Amino acid sequence: MSAHDRDEAEIEASRAPLMDHLVELRNRLIVCVVAFVVGFIGCFIFADPIYAFLVKPFAVAAQFRAAAGADGAVSPIDLILGTAGLIPVPTVAQDTVNLIFTAPLEFLITKMKLAAFGAVIVAFPVLAYQLWRFVAPGLYRNERGAFLPFLIASPVLFLVGAAMVYFVMLPFVMLFSLNQQIVGGGISAELLPRVSDYLNLVTALILAFGLCFQLPVVMTLLGLAGLVSSTVLASSRKFAIVGIAVVAAFVTPPDPISQIMLGIPLVLLYEVSIWCVRLIELRRGREDVSSA
Repeated sequence: MSAHDRDEAEIEASRAPLMDHLVELRNRLIVCVVAFVVGFIGCFIFADPIYAFLVKPFAVAAQFRAAAGADGAVSPIDLILGTAGLIPVPTVAQDTVNLIFTAPLEFLITKMKLAAFGAVIVAFPVLAYQLWRFVAPGLYRNERGAFLPFLIASPVLFLVGAAMVYFVMLPFVMLFSLNQQIVGGGISAELLPRVSDYLNLVTALILAFGLCFQLPVVMTLLGLAGLVSSTVLASSRKFAIVGIAVVAAFVTPPDPISQIMLGIPLVLLYEVSIWCVRLIELRRGREDVSSA
């Protein structure tokens, strides 16, 4: 019996009536909901330290700026290393970060949003596993082997994008914002962000970077489906760069530094995508030769 016949027999053996599929879908959705609720409760209990953790890049940028003075320059390397905790952060006498909320329940709602965002991240392994267990019986053996690595690569790339936001993007964005303040001469224009606005900024940047970093996964899947080729991707490089610049301008704050910080990694990931599709084409060519 050939490998294709064995796959067909395995799929046929796993075939079930529609009602059984609906029951299985319901059970897996229940597991996903329970995982999300448990993650939400856990994140809500620790919402204060989680929020303080997210505010750290803001605090580091403010402390470096206060130590350097209003007209002093802050080293980008020191800013990144200080956020990562690899070098000591300058200590200043006064508080450097002041977050406010203007509605009685604003901070409570903000913590609930934070808990929901954290619950999705915490419960993602469970969600991905339930998705895999639901679709795996309907896939051929080679399709399972091709699909499984993407379930691993996708969260890894998302975490890389989120880490770039936390350790690089946020400190620079907040330092840039702090430098816009006007203090002196009888005029005071200070940065006093609301807790909800800061959380919205953090989550928007994490989602933007995390989703944009899925570019190799999306392109590789399209390559597996035969919808794109490495030749087309390579010849469309200049159009891709323009598209990346547009996306970076749309999803980042309106300053060139933020756009460059997203644009350069995306260009590199596009090149990685070309090589991933090229490797798929080479492997497919070897399989065609061996089966001929």
